[in-house]
Amino acid sequence: MKNSHISCLLFFYLLLVSATSDLIQKSCYEASKGNPANYKLDFCVSAFEGNPKAKAAYGVADLVLVSIETAIANATAIGSKISKLLDDKRFGIFARNCLKDCSELYSLAGSSLETGLDAFQAVDYRTANAEISAALDAPVTCEDQLKEKKGLVSPLTKENNNFHQLTAIPLAFMKMVQQ
Repeated sequence: MKNSHISCLLFFYLLLVSATSDLIQKSCYEASKGNPANYKLDFCVSAFEGNPKAKAAYGVADLVLVSIETAIANATAIGSKISKLLDDKRFGIFARNCLKDCSELYSLAGSSLETGLDAFQAVDYRTANAEISAALDAPVTCEDQLKEKKGLVSPLTKENNNFHQLTAIPLAFMKMVQQ
């Protein structure tokens, strides 16, 4: 009798895990069709398949929340990395000034994402879209500034690219919620 209960529980658990994985896969796929230039399917799937909150999502609206929270955490992590880079004496004054600008850009991006999260939760999609879109400027502006000086290799290229992807994802998911 115990074995049949355990088997039944295991079956439902596997079914739930499969459904959640399908939600992530399908949502990432649908979102990637709408904006392939800014959005990579594999990046989206890998960003959320290991995330416990994403695995607990019941619908795309839940994935919007998780994706915004992920982008906020990433902006904070990039800010921390920039602080460490500013302590590195190998960077000259131009690079240090660019890094300070990047730090400010990511701080503003985090604030915009927080406002976007609040707006999404209040079902104010217009404000959410505007605030999250504003955060998309941070990695582009940061990268452009760092590459402005010839010979300077951006120490944030990977982080800027990842943040851009992580910020494009909630915008794409929001479009799906609004349809």
